Amino acid sequence: MTMAAAAVARGAGARAAAALRGGCGTASRGRPCAGRARPLCTAPGTAPDMKGYLWERYREAKRSTDELVPSIMSNLLNPDAIFSNNEMSLSDIEIYGFDYDYTLVFYSKHLHTLIFNAARDLLINEHRYPAEIRKYEYDPNFAIRGLHYDVQRAVLMKIDAFHYIQLGTVYRGLSVVPDEEVIEMYEGSHVPLEQMSDFYGKSSHGNTMKQFMDIFSLPEMTLLSCVNEYFLKNNIDYEPVHLYKDVKDSIRDVHIKGIMYRAIEADIEKYICYAEQTRAVLAKLADHGKKMFLITNSPSSFVDKGMRYIVGKDWRDLFDVVIVQAEKPNFFNDKRRPFRKMNEKGVLLWDKIHKLQKGQIYKQGNLYEFLKLTGWRGSRVLYFGDHIYSDLADLTLKHGWRTGAIIPELRSELRIMNTEQYIQTVAWLQTLTGLLEQMQVHRDAESQLVLQEWKKERKEMREMTKSFFNAQFGSLFRTDQNPTYFLRRLSRFADIYMASLSCLLNYDVSHTFYPRRTPLQHELPAWSERPPTFGAPLLQEAQAK
Repeated sequence: MTMAAAAVARGAGARAAAALRGGCGTASRGRPCAGRARPLCTAPGTAPDMKGYLWERYREAKRSTDELVPSIMSNLLNPDAIFSNNEMSLSDIEIYGFDYDYTLVFYSKHLHTLIFNAARDLLINEHRYPAEIRKYEYDPNFAIRGLHYDVQRAVLMKIDAFHYIQLGTVYRGLSVVPDEEVIEMYEGSHVPLEQMSDFYGKSSHGNTMKQFMDIFSLPEMTLLSCVNEYFLKNNIDYEPVHLYKDVKDSIRDVHIKGIMYRAIEADIEKYICYAEQTRAVLAKLADHGKKMFLITNSPSSFVDKGMRYIVGKDWRDLFDVVIVQAEKPNFFNDKRRPFRKMNEKGVLLWDKIHKLQKGQIYKQGNLYEFLKLTGWRGSRVLYFGDHIYSDLADLTLKHGWRTGAIIPELRSELRIMNTEQYIQTVAWLQTLTGLLEQMQVHRDAESQLVLQEWKKERKEMREMTKSFFNAQFGSLFRTDQNPTYFLRRLSRFADIYMASLSCLLNYDVSHTFYPRRTPLQHELPAWSERPPTFGAPLLQEAQAK
């Protein structure tokens, strides 16, 4: 389990269940256990009281779990830690690369409202949508990143790492779709590979699903859902494919037409969060002789004003190479586009580029030319970005760079997972699941009624666990029992991940990140599920420092 606090709770559940089995933790992992369950003591000739027996086991499990919660609470994880999917030593990193948006710079909650309103108005003014949709406002608590959208059926949903839909998280408009309807719609809850989004999360080449991986996509998901809701509530017949394309084009135009850029530049203090310690991170790397570069899709003047605000007017002195309007992910794959130098006024020059010079700004280009001009190849390069596909996937798969994902949601999720209410709930949920697995051997009618009550409680607790994070879709990283599809891609394409670049300030430039040995289903969990004490510092240790 990637999220360490929940892993601790899972370990607690396993230990509580093991205690009920007489100390053996192997029964549920395919090996016989002599201490599986306490024998029933009944008088000769009388039938065993299965109901009483099962509820006694339930109460024992509850007591064992409650006793373990204080020890879990003493091992909370630091939300400012860096987490590792793949072993990596910073002592091997000579060159650091960065995306701009949501990597070097973070935006306030006002930006998503701006994008939503601007795209909504474009739908009305340019795509002739009903003016009544202007009554819908952006709800920052509706969607989460990583969701899939079925373009043809106009439903938004959360899918796990195995392509299964998490029932209860399928929304048509702003209303949840009943589980029975979802199962009928998809002939179960599994989405076949050919219907899933393509490599970059897009709905193309016959793929009917679009995955929203960008933080900027949160307003897009909400706008799609609001317009769907309007059409449904007013019994208006519409083509879902056209709606998806129109919303996508409107969101794109907010960026391409400069609406977002001009608004941020006009009121930079309103939209940019200053307190992410970006300058401190860059200065630390520069002091240790590290080379640095910036590759962003954003335009030059926009980046310059933002970096002047968060770093200072001398920000270019910190970077060896600056590339704007790179058009990632095409930048990493298209070998044909040459670099163009920009002068101080933003005018594109026609000179042939023989060297990427410090202090200059370049537009477009491609990674193959970048590698040729800089020689920065392989695992001595570490690149940070927030978009799992556009920023990281090609770099790790095709070019062997090390990658770091910036996941702003991580900090808030860890703070929730550090609460006693969450730990208590998850620990008992895991224990109850183990109890169900152990006691299912009792097939008599009386026992089955008790087990049905436990299953009902388990279902309610799952819904409660989901609502801790987001009432509609739950955690970014987990469905009921599996990692999300988002986490699957994060684990594949990012060597390390963290809430913000400021987390680097907690580590020495020679620090080695070691991934936890996550137990496989056929391995014992006892030793490997202890919370990590290196690589990802415990909250108490960080506070003590």
